[in-house]
Amino acid sequence: MTRLRLAILISGRGSNMDTLLRATKAPDYPATPQLVLSNRPKAQGLERARQFGVEALAIDHRAFDGREAFEDAVHEALTSRGIEIVALAGFMRVLTPGFVRKWSGRMVNIHPSLLPKYPGLNTHARAIEAGDSEAGCSVHWVSEGVDEGQVIAQARVPVKSGDSPDALADRVLGAEHDLYPEALAQACRAIIARQER
Repeated sequence: MTRLRLAILISGRGSNMDTLLRATKAPDYPATPQLVLSNRPKAQGLERARQFGVEALAIDHRAFDGREAFEDAVHEALTSRGIEIVALAGFMRVLTPGFVRKWSGRMVNIHPSLLPKYPGLNTHARAIEAGDSEAGCSVHWVSEGVDEGQVIAQARVPVKSGDSPDALADRVLGAEHDLYPEALAQACRAIIARQER
């Protein structure tokens, strides 16, 4: 069975990373984790990745003169390890069009809204303010526009009466943990199918 070489990019505690790493333990999962990379050296998720036996690497974006120089270092880290698919899991950096083009069709992201609604930040507050009856999360291919790439899969949760943004965020995060492993597997299978044509 073909398993793609996976890198996960994080900036914080890595709760979605954690669910992806656990999913890859299944013998029929179409990806095998090779690297967890963070732009923040103190990101909690790096230690969690090490506990899983996965290489954990910090490349501090503040050490570089500009976004392109930082992304060149990230690209080198990925290519030198033969990475075939990249999963953004709470990676809090907007990537330049040049980097996105290099990884086009090989990079996915999870976003806490039902795209195309509410790209960017403050998604839960925006859903509540709009009076939406449901919210959720989307896994999508990364494109040059922020949160504009083709959606792979979505999960929906109800917006409850009296919801705060934090309460809604907690419920959406639970849905993210269920959705991301399956959506990443779909993305991997799509890449494998393209390679086999």
